[in-house]
Formats: sequence, structure tokens, C-alpha cells
Amino acid sequence: MKALVLAREKHPLVYQDVPEPQPGDGRSLVSLRAAALNRRDYWITQGMYPGVSTPCILGSDGSGVAGDRDVIICPGIAWGDSQRAQQAGFRILGMPDDGTFAESVAVPTVLLHDKPSHLSWHEAAALPLAGLTAYRALVVQAGLQPGQMILISGAGGGVAVFAVQFAVALGANVFVTSSSDEKIGRAMELGAAAGANYRTDGWTKEFRKRYGSMDVVIDSAGGEGYNDLLGLLRPGGRIVSYGVTAGSPGKLDMFRVFWNQLHIVGSTMGSPDDFTAMLQFVNEHRLHPVVDRVVPLAHGSELIASMGGMSQFGKLVLDIHA
Repeated sequence: MKALVLAREKHPLVYQDVPEPQPGDGRSLVSLRAAALNRRDYWITQGMYPGVSTPCILGSDGSGVAGDRDVIICPGIAWGDSQRAQQAGFRILGMPDDGTFAESVAVPTVLLHDKPSHLSWHEAAALPLAGLTAYRALVVQAGLQPGQMILISGAGGGVAVFAVQFAVALGANVFVTSSSDEKIGRAMELGAAAGANYRTDGWTKEFRKRYGSMDVVIDSAGGEGYNDLLGLLRPGGRIVSYGVTAGSPGKLDMFRVFWNQLHIVGSTMGSPDDFTAMLQFVNEHRLHPVVDRVVPLAHGSELIASMGGMSQFGKLVLDIHA
């Protein structure tokens, strides 16, 4: 079969023939129809992800056929028994385990779920990792409720776009930040009330003046702007962090944290129960993932490289048989 293989660290993926994986020992073979890219794949190709092992087929998200079932794959392996956090042996499909950038993949059968019938193969492939991450951050960790005010940073990335869609469906008042006015506009088309360009000097002061303080902030960046986000929370508010693309904050305004009784919460992926609940939520609200681009599997290496520019809005998807 054909696959995109990471043969060496800090080298482009190679489109080549590899042996077809074998099911067994609680594993099922999935004939893939589509796979989606995540920021994780980009960091791995850049040698900026811990524990990179080669050779390996990347890819955490996929949709396809297993036997007589149309399925999508939960990308989290061996989460463990606790709903509060993953166990030490938790890992993500697509390194070290061979992933979905291939014509077929063998995965633990417990990871397979029925594909939402209202989604195309491409939309279904776009959903798992980013959708799960957004759902846990919003619902489990933030406890977002209808009518609450929420700010979602970095509108355009896959998780952030899902967070906008989910928060709107939950009945929250949704605001976003982005470095692109165009992306803010697209987030508003999905139901966000307004947004702010974080490259504008003093944006937080103007934002608070116009829209007030937030109950919840969802952030993937961290960095020097983290204290600005804390400053937008009302007393008792919570900020949920699921990434650190801008690096760790140089300092943390601890006075603001304890005086305003803020909650700083971390969130990573989600449990099997979270994944089941996320699928139920998507089915109930008939939500469609936002797909930015679809390219053939053979051109996946170039698509991953394009993620360095952070130009997409929504998910990048590979068509396995195009």
C-alpha cells in the first residue's frame, strides 16, 4: 500500500510503498478514505516534538471502512481509567504507532466509532483530534454554560474553529482573537459575536471596554500575551490552556490570579468517554467541521509544510484515493 513515511527527523515525509498492516490481537484494519493534519504532525516533521521515532507513518485522524462499518478513529490510545487525566502510558496515534497517512491502518478496535452519517469522508476525518480537544476544553474543563461569555484565542486553527462551533451550539456568547481580520470575519460567520486582532496595540483595553469581562478564555498560545488574557477574566473566571505555541509566559501575574480567584486549567486531548460525548454532540447539533483544503495523499508532505505559515482556517485534509 501507499503511505507517507517519516524516514528521518527534520526531513520531509516520503510517499512510498509499505507493507499493509495486519489486524489481530484486538486490532482492526481500517481501509482509509481520508485523513486530516494536525499541528502535531508539523512539529514532528520539524523535530520539535518529544520522543520522535523513525521510521513512522504519521497521522492521528482518519475516516474509512472497517468490515461493514463506516468509521472514524479516536486518536487517543490507552487513556486509562480516570476521567480527570490520562495515565502515564497514554499516546496519540501517528507516532510511535503508525498512523493514518496511508491507505490502511490497524488500530485497537475500541478506538473505532460509527461515522456521523451527515458528514462526508473529508469532514469526518477532520473531526477526531481537534474536535475532542475542543470539546474537553469547553465542556469538561471549562464547564461552559449557555449565556456565558467566552473568548477563544487564535481563531483559524483547527481546535479553535471547533471551539467556536461548539460554544455557539452550547448557547454561549462567543468572542475570538486572531492576527487576521479575515479569520475574525469567518469566525463571526460561524456565530461568534465579535473579535479582536491581537496584533493591535492595546487591544485588550478596547475589548474590555466594548464587550466586558469574560467567564471563560480558551487558549492555545501562552506566551507574553497570557497575562493579557488573564486580565480579561471576571472574578472567578477560568482560563483553559491546551497548547503553548507562543512559548511559556515570561512571568505570571499571580496577584491577579489569587485576588480575582481565577482558575487556570490545563487540557490535553480527551478520554474515550469525552470522545463518545463529542460525537453525540456533533450528531445532535448536526455540526459540520470546517475543511480549509483537501489534497491527495501523495501531496501530503507539501501540505504539512504549509502549516508553518498558519494560513488555514479550519482543517487540512488528505484524500487517500484521489
